[in-house]
Amino acid sequence: MSVLVERLPEGKKPHSSIVPPRGWFEINLQEMWDFRELLHFLVWRDLKVRYKQTAIGVAWVVIQPLLAMMVFTLFFGRLAKMPSGGLPYPVFYYCALLPWLYFASSLTNATNTVVEHEKVITKIYFPRMFLPISSVLSGLVDFGAGFVLLIGMMLYYKRAPTITTLLAPIFLLLAVLTALAVGLWLSALNAIYRDVRYVTPFLVQFWMFASPVAYPSTLVPARWRWLYGLNPMAGVIEGFRWAVTGNGHGPGVLVLVSAATVLLLFLGGAIYFQKMEGTIADMV
Repeated sequence: MSVLVERLPEGKKPHSSIVPPRGWFEINLQEMWDFRELLHFLVWRDLKVRYKQTAIGVAWVVIQPLLAMMVFTLFFGRLAKMPSGGLPYPVFYYCALLPWLYFASSLTNATNTVVEHEKVITKIYFPRMFLPISSVLSGLVDFGAGFVLLIGMMLYYKRAPTITTLLAPIFLLLAVLTALAVGLWLSALNAIYRDVRYVTPFLVQFWMFASPVAYPSTLVPARWRWLYGLNPMAGVIEGFRWAVTGNGHGPGVLVLVSAATVLLLFLGGAIYFQKMEGTIADMV
């Protein structure tokens, strides 16, 4: 969808026309730039609503991964004796839980965002893609707060940053694109089939156990490692863990396959979302 401003003869006011995309894939970057202040507002609104009338506010961002790390350390580390590659169990699990919880919460929020903004969508026009984008971007604030705790944890266990730490933003970007890619698919589908909101928690739960959160990817046989990389979060988690701690070898082919998968998911999600954009207002 795009907005065209038609200039009329002098004395008459110009008016805007909303026209559907001309091709099978067309993203109006100029239009998105013109609406950039709206994106900023949507991100800020998500953050305000998320912690409005909460007793401890943003502290929930730290408590959730911290408690999850303690549970994983006890059951998968101390009791199940999962290999950690020489890393302390709290560091090993927290490095995986931080990007995973960001992805899980961003995906869930992005899936529901179109339906939640039903009244706005049916009244005014704006780039609908801003809705899942804002949900994904607002989660970065939570990730940043959790990352501060990770730094403190690294210092406590005397794990100094290495040169590989500079690569951590690359894996974070991969997590952002993964959440956005899948979020575009599910948010458009959720506007048509409300069953999607009930399926999403099961999808997230299954996806977590299919990702190297509770275990290292080295448990997967080397000949199947490329196939395991079709799960984008496998490359994100293993790459982020390696980048932050500098422990072991880089994920290599795992990340390359994950990046290629994310690219295909994002292009497909953008095309599908754009196709549904013209009719979303009639369906939500």
